[in-house]
Amino acid sequence: MEILYKSTRGNNETVTASKAILQGLSADGGLFVPSQIPSLDIDMETLSQMTYQEVAYEVMSRFLTDFTKEELQDCIEKAYDEKFDTQDIAPIVKADGTYYLELFHGATIAFKDMALSILPHLMTTAARKNQVKNDIVILTATSGDTGKAALAGFADVPGTKIIVFYPKDGVSPIQEKQMVTQKGGNTYVVALEGNFDDAQTGVKQMFNDAALADELLQAGYQFSSANSINIGRLVPQVVYYVYAYASLVKNKEVEQQETVNVVVPTGNFGNILAAYYAKQMGVPIDKLICASNENKVLYDFFTTGTYDRNREFILTSSPSMDILISSNLERLIYHLTGDDSEQNRAFMDALSTDGKYTITDAMKAKLADYYGNYASEEETAQTIRRIYETAGYIIDTHTAVAASVYQKYRRDMRDDKKAVLASTASPFKFTRSVMNAIDKSYDEMTDFELVDELAKIARVKVPQAIEDIRSAPVLHDTVVEKDEMKGIVKKILGI
Repeated sequence: MEILYKSTRGNNETVTASKAILQGLSADGGLFVPSQIPSLDIDMETLSQMTYQEVAYEVMSRFLTDFTKEELQDCIEKAYDEKFDTQDIAPIVKADGTYYLELFHGATIAFKDMALSILPHLMTTAARKNQVKNDIVILTATSGDTGKAALAGFADVPGTKIIVFYPKDGVSPIQEKQMVTQKGGNTYVVALEGNFDDAQTGVKQMFNDAALADELLQAGYQFSSANSINIGRLVPQVVYYVYAYASLVKNKEVEQQETVNVVVPTGNFGNILAAYYAKQMGVPIDKLICASNENKVLYDFFTTGTYDRNREFILTSSPSMDILISSNLERLIYHLTGDDSEQNRAFMDALSTDGKYTITDAMKAKLADYYGNYASEEETAQTIRRIYETAGYIIDTHTAVAASVYQKYRRDMRDDKKAVLASTASPFKFTRSVMNAIDKSYDEMTDFELVDELAKIARVKVPQAIEDIRSAPVLHDTVVEKDEMKGIVKKILGI
């Protein structure tokens, strides 16, 4: 069955998967969604005997139907290789009565590696399939993790350049060091005087700038995105939820078709939307538990039906979730309207002009699959300390937000169903926040002293991604204001 892709804001015009991946964002400003969610017509017992790479093929081949078997398998083999420090790729660890799906075993020790390891290969394959002669310019905004994972994925990939914008004071010291030390003749990192939403808005404006697109074309370039708005990011994320459930079946932790809950810390909504797509495919998932930090725009949306970004932007210890405009929520809104692009466009126009919109009661009724809540900074720290003291397991701040919210869910809903919790980053990426949560006396140490102490108390090796940046020189030091984003892109590209 062929799966085509359409825009959340367009008419019934459709494109192939490879074209959707190349474009990143639709010309009308909408996001690409599959014309239908394919069924996972293969039983879990069979999937449970497969490697991660084999499961990836079974899931992705059902979405990316214009890729040949050989093309897709080649992309998967190049992505999920020795860059990951475990053959399981995404292992499950049982701790504190919960199944932690560890998504941080890739090259940059965050869940973004799961998709950004394969996106460059999908994109270059898609370019060949569509006879694209231009160089592809990956333009990306990051709240911390996407940037480094995308830079690592695209570094020195022929026919591409990558430009990453990040908020100057809105990422952790380790995250910033990872980005500004990135090697590669085609990589560019720019710090922005502003927050992540400013960076994301600026990138979207450039994508929708027709005059800029013409200038790029004349110079032999075209934009694409590595952000989670790209369907080539979203589809690989569906894989690990399928793999997680198959792993539970393999380890006899669940019976076949026993439903589980899924808990996801999320800011941009892509990671939990991937779980929703896995459920739509047929994975036995019950509740989708959406965990927010103090920037609780998603919690308020699930509680009231109103999405309102008109609020103070809070810098937290879980910076990858410090987001007030959750781009991927648009895909869910579109589905809630019954795939009505006009109604969805009206909501997005209201968000752009008024900073908010309110969904209908009929749409709100379709949110029964979801539960939203949030964790304060204090609750996040308490959760890190509690799980370390009771289970000897150390989690990062984003994962702790999810673990805290999951405790609230169990208390509020009296639901003790087994749960898979997406552990989205290594604690080594947020060492100061993690170690201060365990004991405030650690704050006297330097960042890399904290790294070594964390390895000692967790009884694990320091990840190679951290060792690599201990003494690495800074290669990127450009800082710009919000209104200078387009200018610096043109300067980088020489147009």
